[in-house]
Amino acid sequence: MRERKPALHQMTLLEPFRALFYAPFYLAESLGAFARQGVAVRLETAGTTDAACAKLLAGEADLAWSGPMRPLLLRATTPDCTLKSFCAVVMRDPFLLMGGAPRPGFRLEDLPGLRLGLVSEVPTPVWCLRGDLAARGMDWSALTTATDGSMAENAERVAEGALDLAQVFEPFACRVEDAGGAVWHAQASRGHTAYTAFYATEAGIAAKRAPLMAMIRAMAEALDVIRTAPAGEVAERIAPRFPDVPSSHRVRAIARYQALGLWDAGPAFPQEAFDRLGAAMLASGVIPHVPPFEDCVDNTIVQDAIA
Repeated sequence: MRERKPALHQMTLLEPFRALFYAPFYLAESLGAFARQGVAVRLETAGTTDAACAKLLAGEADLAWSGPMRPLLLRATTPDCTLKSFCAVVMRDPFLLMGGAPRPGFRLEDLPGLRLGLVSEVPTPVWCLRGDLAARGMDWSALTTATDGSMAENAERVAEGALDLAQVFEPFACRVEDAGGAVWHAQASRGHTAYTAFYATEAGIAAKRAPLMAMIRAMAEALDVIRTAPAGEVAERIAPRFPDVPSSHRVRAIARYQALGLWDAGPAFPQEAFDRLGAAMLASGVIPHVPPFEDCVDNTIVQDAIA
């Protein structure tokens, strides 16, 4: 009689939206890492970061991935919030300032007087840029910014000359380059910044601790691979999740993010990444104070998972 394999833990995971900088999650799926750890993951796309949080809090999923800004923001403004981040995956800023033509030597101090298209889809990259300027003693109100366009629209406006530069992630940066533009500044250069991790409620973490630890081990495997594998190999593995992105853009995007060290930290959560995000949010005026790291982040489950 054939030995019956134990049933896999069924887990529902929410992604806020599809993005190339989330590559380690799709890579873990492609590698079969979740299944090897005994977990069957059902991935659902929420559509926005707010929708993912709402669905999680409504009990429609076991966990989500998104910015650690979510527990940080809610812990600072909502006393009864029980969300916690764990399993660091993206600990550098994936956003790039793209200009319409190469500009060697560009500095953030050069931004006043330029027409800058800001990301409108999500708030964190703007908060982080505001934090960068505040750290340099610069006045945000001195900038000329456009906030009414999507990243796709702003990429086109840069190519047309309607904007001097735009804040985008991949593959929109590749589109600007294809039109003759270039990277003027990589926000990843500021250092570790908490950008993407799993998160769940404290009750959810306690109730599903074993399968969550299995998922952390799967992500540790994916992170090990993405740090060393050729960009083309990673790009090919995640291709089914990006049918509308040209292969050349996928490869170029993964290679760029690897070179920027986007995935060089984790799955343990570095406190400096949390502190840098908290400082940016405080400088942007979106939180009254930075909550304690231990309130917002559960590193114990990661330590137990990969011990």
